[in-house]
Amino acid sequence: MADRQVSAPGEGKQMQVGGGNWWRDPMPVAVVSLGVTQIVAWGTTLYALGVLAMPIATETGWSRSLVFAGLTVGLLGSGFTSAPIGRWTDRIGGRAVMSLGSLLVAAGLVLLSLASSEWTYLAAWAVLGPAMRMTLYDAAFTALVQVTPSRGRAAISYLTLFGGFASSVFWPIGHILAQGMGWRNTCLVYAALNLAVCLPLHWWGLARREPALVSGTATASILPDTAAPVLDGKTRTMAMGLFALATSATAFVFGAMAVHLPAVLQAHGLAAGVAVTLASIKGVAQVGGRVCEIVWGKRVHALDLGRISIAFMPLAFVVLMLGGSSFAAALSFTILFGIGNGLVTIVRGAVPLALFGKEGYGTILGILATPYLILNALAPAVLAVVVDLWGYGAAEAVVLVAGLIATLAIEAMTIWYRRLSKPAG
Repeated sequence: MADRQVSAPGEGKQMQVGGGNWWRDPMPVAVVSLGVTQIVAWGTTLYALGVLAMPIATETGWSRSLVFAGLTVGLLGSGFTSAPIGRWTDRIGGRAVMSLGSLLVAAGLVLLSLASSEWTYLAAWAVLGPAMRMTLYDAAFTALVQVTPSRGRAAISYLTLFGGFASSVFWPIGHILAQGMGWRNTCLVYAALNLAVCLPLHWWGLARREPALVSGTATASILPDTAAPVLDGKTRTMAMGLFALATSATAFVFGAMAVHLPAVLQAHGLAAGVAVTLASIKGVAQVGGRVCEIVWGKRVHALDLGRISIAFMPLAFVVLMLGGSSFAAALSFTILFGIGNGLVTIVRGAVPLALFGKEGYGTILGILATPYLILNALAPAVLAVVVDLWGYGAAEAVVLVAGLIATLAIEAMTIWYRRLSKPAG
């Protein structure tokens, strides 16, 4: 990114940001700080049961379904508290909310380490639910837009690169810790990481904000999605409804596949080891899609990025369903699905910024995240019921329909928005 002259409010002198003087620019400081905290926060909360579920079930005697029900409780808690947390983030700032969120994550993990019954275990996850909403992507996206409103989409794209490595970093760490000191002490280590790493980085990394741009600077060249005026009134409500439908349908797909992906691949004739290996490629494709967006997607409107990324989901399942037991079809499915998954994360932050602007951005993300998080929490259980009753073929059809609904919603939204934005006459 080329150097730009910017002027701090109330000051006559100018300073350069970007290029060689990146340390003076709050954007890279915030992105790197939040990048580290996203790896820790995702790895110690949402991804924690990936390696701790079995030790928890073995030591306590609880069923695996009960253990994973804790995460469902947490995600539902995130969903139901999303809107007020979004409004709160607009009011007091992402810096304060994310810092408090780190404290709450640590408290929840301490409670988890002390759980002696099913109810105290679920109660700990009830604490972790709002804490996740205060520290994961939706809060981080808002914080970045507050720090660097002119480069919000770019900052969001860079941040998602970090988050994509959370499971790769923390699954091995969690496995080693759980084997060496047990799952309870592992939770305490996780709590300490949130206090010692995330809390200070949230407070320090979000301390400065981008200076005001010099009068006459071509804002559209920095943020190309802002060529059209932001929506308000009834048009804002309409756009939010269509976008919520699109992203909620994707949430069902991603939530279901987060648990069932290896089993779906096995249902197509792949051996268990091969299915797990292929499933792990999804993470690589996810990060790869985000890198491509950073390199080549700067001039692609956020809505068009949404159309491309969401269309990858039904396309992926069509390839899998038509490919039968073909390894090539399974590999193609995994890559397409991973790319779509990676890009949709950026879209969830970029489209609201492009259509609604930075004012009230946290509140809007909070509203949009509510159905997303709830469906994401319920999807694994819903698909499990479908599998038990009708098998994996029916389950794939259900997920395909959800992907098609998301695709139709984002296409309808794009057509409607561009007609609305077209100059009269």
